[in-house]
Amino acid sequence: MKQTVSTDGRRHEAQTRIFLRPIGSGLPLGFFSFGIGMLLLGCFAIGWIPVDEQKQVGMLLMSFVFPLELIATVMAFLARDTLGATTLGLFTTSWLAIGWADLSSPPGETSITLGVYLFGFATAILLIAVMSTLGKPFFSVLLTIAVARMVLSGYYEVGGSHEWLKVSGAFGIALAALAMYGGTALGLEDARQRA
Repeated sequence: MKQTVSTDGRRHEAQTRIFLRPIGSGLPLGFFSFGIGMLLLGCFAIGWIPVDEQKQVGMLLMSFVFPLELIATVMAFLARDTLGATTLGLFTTSWLAIGWADLSSPPGETSITLGVYLFGFATAILLIAVMSTLGKPFFSVLLTIAVARMVLSGYYEVGGSHEWLKVSGAFGIALAALAMYGGTALGLEDARQRA
């Protein structure tokens, strides 16, 4: 072992230091809330949730998914997980924006503005998915599928047929399942590290 000298001239052995994060990971919370939000969007797009319940979907996105994702975002920033926090932050505000749009517009009405927003959001998430391939391949797969869902929903919003929305709904249901798997895996990983 390498010998080092302290400031008062005494020799001492090099030490290994372990840094423990004072907070837990917010990613399982983020994944589970994302999954529930995608389940709502997917079921609504496919038609399993009736169009006249659009406002309830919007309210749930704003009152349940948004605040949980916000907590997960703050925790990720505090844990210095920049990419995870950025992704969670973008999705956090998207839940609020989409929920608000659902709540404030007549049931079944499309919006070119919302479509353009979804295209822009999809672009940002695609770039994060590419960056994630370096260290988090599962994250990349999840984000790439989310991008496909956003583009399909955006196309419907700007004038595409209702079938595009239904296809986006299928992607939403698949995302819900993947997010639940990811949240469970992250939770189990955290539990193993604590044991």
